[in-house]
Amino acid sequence: MTQAVVNIPGRALIWLIASFGVLILPQLARLPIWLIAACIVLAGWRWLAQTGRVRLPGRILRTMVMLAVVAVYVATVKGNFSVDTAASFFVLAVGLKWLETRASRDFYVLFFILIYLAAVNFLFEQGIVWTLLNLLGVVCLLVGLQVLNAPGLSGAIMAGWKRLAVMLLKTLPVVVVLFLFFPRMAPLWSVPLVSDRGVTGISDTMTPGSISNLAQSSKRAFRVTFGGQVPAQRDRYWRGLVLDQFDGETWAQQTVPGYQRPGRIALDGGIGDLAANEYDVLLDASNQRWAFALDNSEAVSNNVFATPENLFVFQRPADTTVRYRLAKVPERRDSVPVPLSAEQRRQYLQLPADGNPRARALAGQLAKNSASAREFLVAVLYRFRKDEYFYTLKPPQMPENGIDSLLFDIKRGFCAHYAGATTFLLRAAGIPARVVVGYQGGENGVGGEYLIVRQYDAHAWVEAWLPELGWVRVDPTAAISPARIESGLREAMADEGSFLENDWISPQRYGDVALVQWASLQMDRINYNWQRWVVGYQGQSQMDLMSRLPGGLGMRELGYLSAGLVGFALLVAGLITVWRQHTGGSGDPRLRLVYRWHRLLEYSGMVVQPGETPDQLAHRAGQQYPEARKPLEAFARAVNNHYYGDTGSARRVPSHDIARMKRLLSLLRKHLRRSGGRQSQKR
Repeated sequence: MTQAVVNIPGRALIWLIASFGVLILPQLARLPIWLIAACIVLAGWRWLAQTGRVRLPGRILRTMVMLAVVAVYVATVKGNFSVDTAASFFVLAVGLKWLETRASRDFYVLFFILIYLAAVNFLFEQGIVWTLLNLLGVVCLLVGLQVLNAPGLSGAIMAGWKRLAVMLLKTLPVVVVLFLFFPRMAPLWSVPLVSDRGVTGISDTMTPGSISNLAQSSKRAFRVTFGGQVPAQRDRYWRGLVLDQFDGETWAQQTVPGYQRPGRIALDGGIGDLAANEYDVLLDASNQRWAFALDNSEAVSNNVFATPENLFVFQRPADTTVRYRLAKVPERRDSVPVPLSAEQRRQYLQLPADGNPRARALAGQLAKNSASAREFLVAVLYRFRKDEYFYTLKPPQMPENGIDSLLFDIKRGFCAHYAGATTFLLRAAGIPARVVVGYQGGENGVGGEYLIVRQYDAHAWVEAWLPELGWVRVDPTAAISPARIESGLREAMADEGSFLENDWISPQRYGDVALVQWASLQMDRINYNWQRWVVGYQGQSQMDLMSRLPGGLGMRELGYLSAGLVGFALLVAGLITVWRQHTGGSGDPRLRLVYRWHRLLEYSGMVVQPGETPDQLAHRAGQQYPEARKPLEAFARAVNNHYYGDTGSARRVPSHDIARMKRLLSLLRKHLRRSGGRQSQKR
């Protein structure tokens, strides 16, 4: 059994479908392909039914379609429920709703559902482009709502856009004031955005090809603003995590973080002006706990915490953009470092029982010829520098005993290969060592205001323990390919031509095209400021801004101010409403003059009857006030000519006609005074 489509104008439905298409764009990267296809088919089915080419399904067929798509959804999810899967199920529910959209009531239901979808989108995307896209979707909904209520009105769509623009201009100042001054308190509860789709970035394990794959991505990792001088390119080592366990192929962490209570990470770290030694990091979502920092840094904001390895972590995974602040402290080399404990020495000397025999023999030979650990390091780096080792984004597949193959046969690898091999040699020689994973480098944003660190800046290096110095950075990549450290990956891969070779749409691929780079940096600057000053405008940031105002506003004063602003806005709105009622409440100047005419007659003692025409009212008033008959009839005639004569209401009213009607009202007021009208107030 099927049912006919009724009661929804085609143009209103178009706006509704267009809004749905716009609002699912921010989630396209998270939605499975089959679900996107299902939504297109369901919305297309509804439109074809509107045109009469097909019919909407009856209850039985509709139920079968619903069970089929839900079954596919359950099979796809496989019990892995998260905020991602919940959002995708919500999109699927909206798609199924198209098959039930038959009457205006269903339009209103879908209207509010799509408004909620716009809110859901902000859980995943908060950039300015996605915000404007969400706003466009909501505007399409509002225009469709107006078309639904006035489907036959000429020029309804254009009038709807104008009306929305006027409403936006009226409410925008209030929204901005409330955004700035309304107290921004922490939420009563937190929902972690646990996702089943990993965010591109550094992981807690390192296999020989993992970072070289990451180096083919131009996605942004984080941005950094410095309070003082920006470090040189060669000094931009952003430490993230330490890998200290090796199973013969993969480096990993010895201790894995335990279970963390679900919750959201603190987003508003870092307030006030930056000191000369401070720097502010705006980290993109990574779904990991580690924060990135330069050597010899300490936490300034309270949303990052130091670890025993002099790293920094968040309390919970960074499931959204996070801002935190650190400070560089002077490096102290005048004191003897605390020796490693026996347990730490075992941790940083751990190697598999067998494997890579040639590398072990090389370590023994170099150790025998070195008088100290420092001389051993020099010997290893000298070997990398003088022999024909190559730095490449296209390393060959490593066979079993991969470190032996790298050091003696292939001699081609990426930073992960050389960092792992160097750490192996150091440990085999009895020198505690560990692999450090993070980023190295960063490009300048617009005007050098901040640094942009991207995924292709991912890097791995080594830290070795020297009794007289403590942990010392050792980077074999600097010995093999100095250009990688001094100038960045683009310059290092210039001869090989492998930089972002598969990412054709990335602006960073076209570094030699000035216009492309300029546009990319300008867009990044807009997004950066949007994230810092709008999305990141949290409680601490607000208090910092308020403290700069005269009087130094606190939370209590801010509450009073917000209440006063809201009260003032309501008072102004009330006064405007009363004034509009008092003046007729119309945008038509002739209607306002007619309203004043009625009020003048009422003040003079007459009662204006409902539905009374201007001629009837003028005739009755002329009988009561004969001296005022001529201006009364002239005014009524002017009203009739405008609304019922040849000029028509659609034509613009000439200003001299309005002036003539005002003169007639003034003359009428004088006649009524002379006739003894009981009110003489001027309107």
